Amino acid sequence: MLQNKPVKAFGTLFLALAGVLAAQTSTQAPDLVLLNGRVFTAVDAQPFAEAIAIRGTRIVAVGSNQEISSLAGPKTRRIDLSGHLVIPGINDTHTHFGADVEGTTVDFGGLEPACSEVLGRLRQAVKKTPPGTLLLGIIGGQAFFDPDCTPAALDRVAPNNGIVLWTWTPHAGMLSQAATRKLGVRVGDPPPLGGYFGKNMKSKQWDGVVQEGAWFSIYHMLMSDRAGERARLRRHLDREARWGVTSITIMEVEPERRVELLSAIDSPLRVRLVPFLAFQEQARRKQPEYPMVPTQLSDRVSVTGVKWLLDGTPVERSAAMRAPYNDDPSNSGELDFKPEEIAAILQEALQRNMQPLLHTVGDRTAETLLREMEATGGPAVWSQRRLRMEHGDGLMPDLIPRAEKLGVIVVQNPTHFALGELLQLRLGSQRTSVFQPFRSLLKAGIPVVIASDGGPDAPNLNPFLNILLASTYPGKPQESLSREQAVVAYTRTAAYAEFAEKDKGALEPGKLADLAVLSQDIFKVSPTELPKTESLLTIVGGKFAYSAGTMAPN
Repeated sequence: MLQNKPVKAFGTLFLALAGVLAAQTSTQAPDLVLLNGRVFTAVDAQPFAEAIAIRGTRIVAVGSNQEISSLAGPKTRRIDLSGHLVIPGINDTHTHFGADVEGTTVDFGGLEPACSEVLGRLRQAVKKTPPGTLLLGIIGGQAFFDPDCTPAALDRVAPNNGIVLWTWTPHAGMLSQAATRKLGVRVGDPPPLGGYFGKNMKSKQWDGVVQEGAWFSIYHMLMSDRAGERARLRRHLDREARWGVTSITIMEVEPERRVELLSAIDSPLRVRLVPFLAFQEQARRKQPEYPMVPTQLSDRVSVTGVKWLLDGTPVERSAAMRAPYNDDPSNSGELDFKPEEIAAILQEALQRNMQPLLHTVGDRTAETLLREMEATGGPAVWSQRRLRMEHGDGLMPDLIPRAEKLGVIVVQNPTHFALGELLQLRLGSQRTSVFQPFRSLLKAGIPVVIASDGGPDAPNLNPFLNILLASTYPGKPQESLSREQAVVAYTRTAAYAEFAEKDKGALEPGKLADLAVLSQDIFKVSPTELPKTESLLTIVGGKFAYSAGTMAPN
C-alpha cells in the first residue's frame, strides 16, 4: 500500500483525465513524451505506468506506451526511457544553506574526536598559522563533555589565536577568550532568550560555552565569507538536480539575501525559503521577514512559514526530556522557550496564517507543544493547519494519538537513525526502543515526510542514502518503511507538508511536470546500491534542470 495519509488518491479523476486527454486533437499534442519506462506515479489507484506526456509546464497524460504515443504530434519531442525508472521529483523539505565561515578550519579526523586529539591538532595548527588567526573546528559530544575540553584549555593552547569549536549538530559551541574578543561578544550580558551558557545549560554568566540561541548568534557571525556564495549556491542546486531533486526547502536566517542570490542564478529548482529564527533579541523573540520575490522567479521561489527551535538535541543533552538523561541524572535538557512563549508562537501563527515548522526533539518538548496546541484551539483549530514537527523524535507512544488528532506532520531525517549507540548512552534501552518513531507514526495516521536536514557538501543530502536508512532503520527494522512508502514520503507527502499537493508530488494529469529518470531501479536494487543512484534526467516544470546526456529527445 502506497498511501501516506492524508494525501488522497484521485484514481477516478486520474483515469478520466487520461481518457479525455487521449482524445485531444493534434493541435493540442504534447510538447514532450517519455516512452518505454517504468513510471512510479505515487498514485494509489495506478502506482505504475509506462509513459508520460507533457505540455508546457504540466503533465497531460500518464499511461501505456501505446496511449501516450498516440497523443504525440509531428512537433512532439520523444524520449526513449529504455526501461528506466521514473519517479516524481524528490522534494527535500528541510535543508540548510549559509555563507562560508571566516578562519582556518582544523580537521580533527571525524565527528567524534577525543578531547586529546582535538587539543593536539589545535597545538599543531597554532604553529602553522599567524597570531590572530581564527581557528575553527567541529567536535562531537565526546569532546564537548570531556572535562579537559574547556574554554580555559583553548586559552592555554592558543593564547594569541582565537579558537571556536562547535558540535556537528550544530547546536552548541565553545570559544576561547581571544575568539570572544575578536567576535565582539558582550560577556556581561545574560543568556539571550532561547539560549544557554554552560555545558549543563545552567550557567547564569558567560563562561565560553554557548548553546541554542546563544550559540547560533555567534555561528551567524562566523559566516561572513560572502565572496563565493553565489557560485556555492549554484553548485548546491546543481548537485541536488543530479539526484533528481526538483524542490527544496531552505531554513533561512537571511531570506532577503537568499532571494537575491536565487534571482541572480535564475534558480533551476523550486525553492521554498522558510524564515528561521535561530537566535533572538536579548529578551524578546525576533519576527520573521518575508521579502518580495521577483516576478520572473515566482513560479519557483517562495518565502512562507516560520521555523522556531523549541529545544536542542541528545548529542549535547539539550533536547528536553521528561526524565533525566541516562548518563547525567542531574540533567533532563531544556526547552528553548517557556510554555507561555510557545503558546504565543502558536497564536501568532494562527493570527498571521503562517505555517509553523518547529524543531521538536525531546519528549518533554513534544508533550509541551501538544498541550499548548490543545490550549490554543485543539483539533478544531489545528487539524487543518499542518503544523510540522521537524524531527519529532520524542513522540512517545502516549503522545502519538494526541499528535494525530491535532493534524501534526512529522518531518523526519533518516540519517539520524544511525545515532542508536549514542541514544543508548543518553536515554537507556527502554526509551531508545520507542524514541524516533517512524512506521508507527504512519500506522497511526500521522503524515510522515522524509527530508535530509543537510546542507551543501553534506553526505546526508543524498536522498537515496535517506531512502536506504528509511527502508532498513538500523537497529529498529520494525519501524522501517517500504521503499515505495519512503518515496511517497519524499514526494507526495512532502508536497502536502507545504500545501502544494494540488501541483506536485505525484505523476498524474494536471500536476506540474517535475520528475526524475533514475540511473537504476531503486525498488529492485540491493540496499547497498541505493546511495549510488543518480538522475539521468531531471525535469522541473517541463524544462530540463539536469541531463546526463543519455536521454536526448528525438
